[in-house]
Amino acid sequence: MRIGCGAGFSGDRTDAAGPVVQDLLAGLQSQGGHAVLIFETLAERTLALAQLARRADPQAGYEPLLMDLLRPVLASCLAHGIRIVSNFGAAHPQAAAQAIFQLAQDLQLAPPRIAVVVGDDVREHPAVQSRARTLASPLVSANAYLGAQAIADALNHGAQIVVCGRVADPALTLGPAWAHYGWALDDWNALAGATMAGHLLECGAQVTGGYYADPGFKDLPDLAHVGFPIAQIEADGSCTLSKPAGTGGRIDLHTVKEQLLYEIDNPAAYITPDVVADITTARVTALGPDRVQLSGVTGHPRPADLKVNLCQENGWLAEAEISYAGARAEARARLAAAVVRERLPHLALRVDLMGVASLWMDDTGVALAALPDQGGTDVRLRMATAHADKALAEQLLREVTALYTCGPAGGGGVRTALRPRLGLVSCVLPREGIPSRFEMVEPLTAGQGG
Repeated sequence: MRIGCGAGFSGDRTDAAGPVVQDLLAGLQSQGGHAVLIFETLAERTLALAQLARRADPQAGYEPLLMDLLRPVLASCLAHGIRIVSNFGAAHPQAAAQAIFQLAQDLQLAPPRIAVVVGDDVREHPAVQSRARTLASPLVSANAYLGAQAIADALNHGAQIVVCGRVADPALTLGPAWAHYGWALDDWNALAGATMAGHLLECGAQVTGGYYADPGFKDLPDLAHVGFPIAQIEADGSCTLSKPAGTGGRIDLHTVKEQLLYEIDNPAAYITPDVVADITTARVTALGPDRVQLSGVTGHPRPADLKVNLCQENGWLAEAEISYAGARAEARARLAAAVVRERLPHLALRVDLMGVASLWMDDTGVALAALPDQGGTDVRLRMATAHADKALAEQLLREVTALYTCGPAGGGGVRTALRPRLGLVSCVLPREGIPSRFEMVEPLTAGQGG
C-alpha cells in the first residue's frame, strides 16, 4: 500500500496535497493496491490553542486550515478510494467531521463515511484532576498520545475519512498499514517498521529536502515547489520513500537519514504508544533517483504507559519590535532597550538585537551587556515580557511604541503583539485507564448542536 503526506504541521502549504494525490492515483491505476492520504497538523501547543479557540467558540477547536487543505483533493480521494487520515480534529474532532460534511455538500458530493477517534481528552481522569489541583493556574487541556489501533479499526469498518485529535504522529501512517496488512498486536518488527515510515512522513517536506536545504553546502533543486513524501509500505513493515514526479526537492540517503534521526532521543528505543522501535538495526538503501528504502527496523513491546500533555494558563506574552539603521544603529538600539528597562523596572524583559545578537541571548540581559557593540548598522530591537497581569504586560507595548518620538533617533517600523501564554507539563498514565475507540458520525440536521 502507498501512503502520501499532504501536510507536516498546522499552517503548512495547502496546495501540497494535490501532486501527492495525483501520484497516488497513478499508482492505483498502474499497480492497484490501496492508497491513503494523511495530514499531520497537530503539535503540542497547537492542541492547547485549539482548546482556547473552542472555549471562545463552541464550534471551533479544529484545524483552522481544514477546508483549505481538503477542498482541492476531497472529490478525487472519494471518487478513487483514497482514504484520508488526519489529526486535524485537534480539540474538537466532531466539529471537524461536520465541517467536512459541509465541504462535501458544497462540492456536491455524497456525504463521506467519517469516523472520529476519541479518548485522548483526559481532563476528567482522576490522576489529571489531582495533578490539576497542584498547578498554579487553571488547566486548559490534558491529552494522551493515543496509538494507531482505533484508526485501523475505523478503516476496517469502512471509514473513508478518519479524524483524530491527539494521536502519536506516526500512528497516522501505522493505522492504515495495520488495517491493510492485519498485523498481530505483537508483530513488533512490522509495527516498528511502519511506525518509522510514519516518522519519515509526518513532517512533510522535511524528508524531501525542505528542512535539509543549505545553499552552497546542501543544495536542493526547485525548493519553491518542493514535493511532499509518499511511502510504499510492505507486509514486513519496510518502506520505500518517493515523491511526486515533477516536484522540487530531493529524496536521497542524506535527507532520509536526517529525518530518520529527527527528534530521536535513543535510536535503540523510540517509544510510541504502539511499539518501541529500534533503528540501530535499520538499513537505508538508495534504489534510484528520489527512491530510498528503509528496512531492518526492529521492535519491542509497547510501553505500559501513555504520555500525557497538560497545558495550563500561564499569563500573557507581550512582544514589541522597532528597527534602527545606519551609523551607530546598534548603539541606538541598545540605548532604546536601556530606556525601556529603566522605565519598567518591575518587569523581567528579554532583549534581542536581531541582526547582531538574538539567538544566544538570555532573559536577564546579562549576556547582552557582556557582548561588546558590534557596530551593527541594520538592527531590529525586540523586547518581550511574560506576566500574569495583562495590564502590566501591555505596558511594554506602549513603551516601545513611545520610542518613535521619545528617542533614540531614527526608530521605526514598530510592531507589537499580546497573546495568552500557555505552560506545558508532561506526565505518563497507565494505558488501561485511557481507552480509545472510534465513532462513526453522521451529518447534523438543521437545528442540531455541535
